[in-house]
Amino acid sequence: MKKCLYLFGMIVAMNAGIAFADQYTAVYPGGDPSVGKGLIQKNCISCHASSFGGDGSSIYTRENRLVKTSRGLKAQIRNCNTMLGLKWFEDEEQHVASYLNQNYYHFEK
Repeated sequence: MKKCLYLFGMIVAMNAGIAFADQYTAVYPGGDPSVGKGLIQKNCISCHASSFGGDGSSIYTRENRLVKTSRGLKAQIRNCNTMLGLKWFEDEEQHVASYLNQNYYHFEK
């Protein structure tokens, strides 16, 4: 009986974690945060780190950050894509937005 309760508790906890993660990735349909993380590591981190220090993630969490909405996040990603000549397709932008939203912004719509 104790094992069943433990197993049930673990299942509930896992589902809660999945629901929590899905809450923020659903804002960007089709976006895969794990793919987005790879794109950011390959294309963004070095510039962000040189501008903001450390691992560069403070660009997302600073008090005067530019991105205030889910649409603003998508626009900023598109702007960086264009300015840096990354030539990302829309789905790649969705992946990046999904990763950033899940880990830093937490926009729900």
